[in-house]
Amino acid sequence: MDGSTFRTRLRAVREPRGFTPLLAVAACVPAVVAVAAMGSDILRDTRFFGSNPIKHGEHFLGDWTLRFLLLTLAVTPVRQLTGWNWLAKHRRTLGLFAFAYVMLHWLTYALLDVQLDWGDLTKDLAKRPYIMIGMAGLVCMMPLALTSTKGMIRRLGGARWNRLHRLAYVVPVLGTIHFWMSVKKDVTEPLLYALGFAVLFAWRLARRSRRAAAAPA
Repeated sequence: MDGSTFRTRLRAVREPRGFTPLLAVAACVPAVVAVAAMGSDILRDTRFFGSNPIKHGEHFLGDWTLRFLLLTLAVTPVRQLTGWNWLAKHRRTLGLFAFAYVMLHWLTYALLDVQLDWGDLTKDLAKRPYIMIGMAGLVCMMPLALTSTKGMIRRLGGARWNRLHRLAYVVPVLGTIHFWMSVKKDVTEPLLYALGFAVLFAWRLARRSRRAAAAPA
């Protein structure tokens, strides 16, 4: 089979039946694991999340936020490489799950870690700048989630909506910096996330440069 035949067959692949509900269920699994493990550790003194289940739960949910951000940004290059245009409609779903996980990450911190003690929160912000960076990322994600519907796209207009949704490239940077600054010594995981986002950003820049070069003068 030559390359062109393979690409033609690849593009002919349709969305698998039941993919949408399967994606939603799979995306919920880490959240269920986090809630169940933290609940069991706190209430029943188990050790699913180690000796500090709240901190472990925070990190677990933060990890999954970055993973969903990676998946969201990966949809476009995968669609362009494979011709699977049906993936485009799932980009919003993955982005909304990224927002859901960052909210769970923040709620775990606010409700279980500092227990809504604004004095402790203020001290944390002063001592740990990475918390401020993480909150900036959360704030940037809010308008993306609120304007993700077709109705909001129509209200804002395509050009304004596209400008606003450039925040989708700011959020991963803030999230990776937040993670990098929060670890003590081993920066392997945040480095891997940084490399993943860098590759996805480089792909977009390369595609944009090729389109600009091909455009008539």
